[in-house]
Amino acid sequence: MKHVALNLDETVLSRPRLSILAALVAGDAVDFTFLQKNLGISDGNLSTHLRKLEAENYIRSEKVLVNRKPKTWFQITADGRRALERLFRQLEELLTQAG
Repeated sequence: MKHVALNLDETVLSRPRLSILAALVAGDAVDFTFLQKNLGISDGNLSTHLRKLEAENYIRSEKVLVNRKPKTWFQITADGRRALERLFRQLEELLTQAG
């Protein structure tokens, strides 16, 4: 039997990226500043993790101008939800195998 841990999605398993997806899972779009303040991740680090999630199609972004200032909003995608659900199922299976 193949061990579940070998198939874990490293993109989602990263603590900062998992935190980002968890912040977005409610379905509401949130802006960069909200994520930075609430997750305690530096701007540069947060940008890197957001780009990785967007490259995997786990989140989508929308850039808008608010009072002539750029603001970027992020939202989880259906792929992102499935990736989270898959990770949780795999972790649950690992716990079951260990017990």
